[in-house]
Amino acid sequence: MNKGNVIVKEAMKMKPITVKTKTSVKEAADLMKKKGIGNCIVVDDTPIGIITESDILKKVVAEDLKASEVTVEEIMSTPIIVIDPYVPLEEAVKTMGKCNIRRLPVVENGELIGIITQKDISRMSPILHEISREWYDISVRDEAHLRRQIFSGKCEDCGTLSTNLKNVDGRLLCEDCIDALAYQ
Repeated sequence: MNKGNVIVKEAMKMKPITVKTKTSVKEAADLMKKKGIGNCIVVDDTPIGIITESDILKKVVAEDLKASEVTVEEIMSTPIIVIDPYVPLEEAVKTMGKCNIRRLPVVENGELIGIITQKDISRMSPILHEISREWYDISVRDEAHLRRQIFSGKCEDCGTLSTNLKNVDGRLLCEDCIDALAYQ
């Protein structure tokens, strides 16, 4: 394997764990525990979202909701960001950095075939992992006009995935965290 030409398909995990939209958060958490993983891809016919341990903690446990009464559809992060299996690993690194995410479902011809994580990339090339952090820092802080733009990705304070992040002092924040800053 030539490290300069590694593609996503060579580093991804096959057969990612999936759940349906009406699956309870309790069932999804049990499945994640049983499989020793930190996420499930939410599918209808195609991938439509992702649920992570962080989603469960912040959107169910911290809100004191009963996991057996909440569906994954209610707390999943959506829209889901996916990647093609035949793109270079560097492209996955850039996408993860730009969107501030750690997992990318791999989709070929509309079908979910795998998942690639920052851990997978670190195993393939620790240098790529460092580049992803640097690339993200540069992309977020590079231009002054970023303050007026709206981004999709993960809030740098609370970790919630949002399609309405704003740059506040070089950090991408959701509306709730921006509001919280105003009261400090």
